[in-house]
Formats: sequence, structure tokens, C-alpha cells
Amino acid sequence: MTLTQALWFLPFALPIAIWVSWSDMKFMKIPNKSVIALAAVWLIVGFFVMERPDWLWGFAFLAIALVIGFGANMISLIGAGDAKFAAAMAPFFVVADWRYALGLFTACLLAAFVIHRVTRRIPALKSLTTTWVSWTNKDFPMGLALSGTLIFYLATPLWMYVRAS
Repeated sequence: MTLTQALWFLPFALPIAIWVSWSDMKFMKIPNKSVIALAAVWLIVGFFVMERPDWLWGFAFLAIALVIGFGANMISLIGAGDAKFAAAMAPFFVVADWRYALGLFTACLLAAFVIHRVTRRIPALKSLTTTWVSWTNKDFPMGLALSGTLIFYLATPLWMYVRAS
């Protein structure tokens, strides 16, 4: 993804990603509205900033990720909200280097898991968020890792630009 594309997507994707992370930690649910909002970012912003073939392929990525996600949900590997949010994220990775994207997801998943599990053991933080379902649920709020992956992916061109300057 180019710097210009990332700079157009990031301001829209960032608040949605924060919303997803918060909601998944608090309720262990990813709202359908957030999934629709992220897909709308691809639809609208992507139309103006992506090359037309890449923009169209993004919808194919969304459909493929949705089918795979629903399959994974049917055999209880991931939650339905995680599957839908991953599908809404998929178009943004249409021009990605898959080795980088999978490595980034792996790093975000491990970091989110460790940070979540450590944070829920800190009494001062837990007392501020006593109603958060994820503190006591055996399942992990995957929206935290998915959101991190999307944001760090979109921020990478900016980081590379700043680093090169």
C-alpha cells in the first residue's frame, strides 16, 4: 500500500479498530455496525485512492475471507464477529506482501494475547473495568489482535516514510 493510500484509509480505520477492540474486550462481541463501517471505508475511500483492479479484487478478498471465516466459525475455531471483521479487513490487504501481513498478524496476536492476559491480572486496571467480560471469559477477544494488525499495516507506509526521511 502506498503512503497516500494508507494516509487516506488510516483516519477512518483507526476509530473503527479502537471501537472493535474496546467492544470485544468489554462485551466479547464485535458489533455488526463496525464491520459494515469498515467495509464502507473500503467501498468509498478505496474507490478514490486504489487502482480500479485492486479495488475490485478487494471485494473478492472480502468474499473469500467471509467464506473461510464462516467455515472456521462453524467448527468453532473463531467467533462469528471475528470472521466478519476479518472479512471486512481483507480488502485492505489486497496489495500486501503476504509474508509481511501474516508475520504482522502473528506478532499482533501474540502481543495482544500477552498484554490482555497480563493486564487482566493488574488489580488497579481491573477495578476500572470491572464490567469487562473478557477479564473472566476463557476465550480471547480476537478483535484486539485483528484491529492491531489492520492499524499497524496501515501505519507501516507512514513509519517507512518517516524512517527514510
